Amino acid sequence: MYTQALNTKDTSDTSRPGDSARLAVFQATIDAEDKIEANDWMPEAYRRTLVRQISQHAHSEVIGMQPEGNWLTRAPSLRRKAALLAKIQDEAGHGLYLYAAAETLGVRREELYAQLLSGKAKYSSIFNYPTETWADIGVIGWLVDGAAIMNQIPLCRCSYGPYARAMIRVCKEESFHQRQGYEIMLTLCRGTAAQKAMAQDALNRWWWPALMMFGPSDTDSIHSADSVRWKIKRFSNDELRQRFIDATVPQGLHLGLTFPDPALRLDEASGHWQHGEIDWAEFKRVLAGGGPMNAQRLAHRRQTEDDGAWVREAALAFAEKRRQAKVTRVAAE
Repeated sequence: MYTQALNTKDTSDTSRPGDSARLAVFQATIDAEDKIEANDWMPEAYRRTLVRQISQHAHSEVIGMQPEGNWLTRAPSLRRKAALLAKIQDEAGHGLYLYAAAETLGVRREELYAQLLSGKAKYSSIFNYPTETWADIGVIGWLVDGAAIMNQIPLCRCSYGPYARAMIRVCKEESFHQRQGYEIMLTLCRGTAAQKAMAQDALNRWWWPALMMFGPSDTDSIHSADSVRWKIKRFSNDELRQRFIDATVPQGLHLGLTFPDPALRLDEASGHWQHGEIDWAEFKRVLAGGGPMNAQRLAHRRQTEDDGAWVREAALAFAEKRRQAKVTRVAAE
């Protein structure tokens, strides 16, 4: 889900004499299923790959609060509002964990955040679609968080220790989000005809973007081989996408919904659900900034950053005041 921005060529070569021996030790550590920690030697390409992936993951959590925040004041009950608010707070926490993990690789979160605000950094394409009805909140929990779980559970065994440990808590919370979303969809599908139609419409609009979350096909994924060899990724994009489809289609059928894919069918021989062709041109267009909500998502984040400037300045001033008071007190003693 959060490796879409990795599909760019990395042409820099920072290898140095003597690295070959350390590289052998590095790969042996990974092959033995031991963790690489922040102070361990690592190839520059490994570090850059992690920075790209973890920062995109963090950016996606931060931007991903917006589509759901759109419905906070319009949730159909106090219970739904409280649950949605808790979920959005979880996503903010996930962003915090991930920025902290990225910082262990020698990059400042302010730098990463500036890349997001400038549009240089990528985030998951799924968050550039609008939430038009309450059913969209249900389908985001069911499909989007469901796809996130499919991606993130293997990351708990990522070779880089700080990232793997952060993902353990993230996955526990995402599992709750997925169940919450499915419960919303179940309630709608058991409701009135209009409510079930709303659920069907949401599925129609979000199904294909959800499949795109896993990134390009294996044949077009530039960094996938290195990421698998370094055990940053445990499964290829297509493998994860197939697992998601196999798990999700029976859930949708149980709801009494139909999927917007005429080619979708169960292959009895393999036991897998076969699907139609994904519109990769749409994927590339949205990822490049041409989606229905790209401009609005970034504009809102920039405005929020500007509006919160006085809070950050006040916090820094207060911290400096306390530091000066401590210096004065120590000097007096």
